[in-house]
Amino acid sequence: MRVLKRALTVTAVAVALFGGQMASAETLADALIAAYRNSDLLDQNRAVLRAADEDVAQAVSSLRPIIALRAGATHTNESGGGLNDGLAASLSLSAELTLLDFGRNAAAIRAAEAGVLATRQALVGVEQDVLLAAVSSYVNVRLTQDAVSLRQANMRLITQELRAARDRFEVGEITRTDVSIAEARLASARSALAEAEGDLAIARENYRLAVGNSPGQLAPMPRPPAIPASVDEARAIALRTHPSIRQLQQQVAVSEANVDRAKADMGPTLSASAAINDRAGSSDSQSFGLTLNQTLYSGGRNSSLYRQSMARRDSTRAQLHRQGAVISQAVGEAWSNLSVARASISASDEQIRAAQTAYEGVREEARLGSRTTLDVLNAEQELLNARTTRLSADALRDTGTYTLLSRMGLLTVEHLKLGIPTHDPEAYYRAVRNAPATSTQGKRLDRVMKSIGKTRN
Repeated sequence: MRVLKRALTVTAVAVALFGGQMASAETLADALIAAYRNSDLLDQNRAVLRAADEDVAQAVSSLRPIIALRAGATHTNESGGGLNDGLAASLSLSAELTLLDFGRNAAAIRAAEAGVLATRQALVGVEQDVLLAAVSSYVNVRLTQDAVSLRQANMRLITQELRAARDRFEVGEITRTDVSIAEARLASARSALAEAEGDLAIARENYRLAVGNSPGQLAPMPRPPAIPASVDEARAIALRTHPSIRQLQQQVAVSEANVDRAKADMGPTLSASAAINDRAGSSDSQSFGLTLNQTLYSGGRNSSLYRQSMARRDSTRAQLHRQGAVISQAVGEAWSNLSVARASISASDEQIRAAQTAYEGVREEARLGSRTTLDVLNAEQELLNARTTRLSADALRDTGTYTLLSRMGLLTVEHLKLGIPTHDPEAYYRAVRNAPATSTQGKRLDRVMKSIGKTRN
């Protein structure tokens, strides 16, 4: 009990002396913000999203005319001289426009737009992974720091027991065996401390990878975000909001548009063309025309593509149903792990209280000569195990809440209300969806690209 009171006194003095430093300690919110801003994985997938945005621009461009300019010059030199000797130049300007394709391009645009929405949901999934990795690394650094502190306290305590054993040996109260037992236990404590310090070094490196900077002094975990009252409610939210569910829903829309596109590919196309030709030394010419193209026989290729598109649509639908079951299972597992952590914390508290009482009693009995040094060390080990179990339970609870939010699709900067500007997927899409070349739209695109570069800082 005296040791516990002394530890509480030291803690109070430390809080009084270093309270100002604790106020500036790095919080979990700071770590999440840094992870969001520093993530190369997010930058990579934002670029993937911009590439998907360009698919819409390319599909839209198919509805527009194709204008081509062709210029050429030919020098002819016939042996013996001839009428065709000399330089002949030509210049032609042509335009071609699809007038009617029976839904081909419209289906391609729908597929590209649904693909953009699916890629956006994939980006949300990456955001959740980045934030969950930051939470896990934050909790793990705090866990390993506490484990090192616990091992250091344990080693100091065993050192005191060893000193007491040697004193009792000097006066003949115990044998040399008791001293050797205490020395062996101290060596074991040193080994455990070295292992804990190694775990802390590894946790710090994982933190650097997940957050983007080395951990400083980490503040205690904040109050956990609110979660649903029941696992069924959590499952219902997950099936509505999880990005993988939404991503597959959009992929189903992509596959349905591709079915329409494959069916339209079996129909005709009607296009218009115009051309102006200018040849040096001869008269100019202009031409206008309409062209109807219809494939009458392709060896069964178009029919096969149509059947293949329907098979892929059915596969995506089945994948969506399967993903719903997977998400439901993941929510149930996360809920169970959180419940286990809470129960473990309650049991660990009782274990610590009982182990503390037992340790103090055994130590007092040893002082009176009715207990051996081994009894004291075993009681101390029981107390250490109980405190270690409590640390692990705390870590499991802290990560469990955020894991549950991730399984529900809610572990995002917006839902956590971190209060920072987030990536706007609409900005680039609005700038390119109409396939700008060089215009005011192109200038707006330049501004968007410049802002993308700034957000990386």
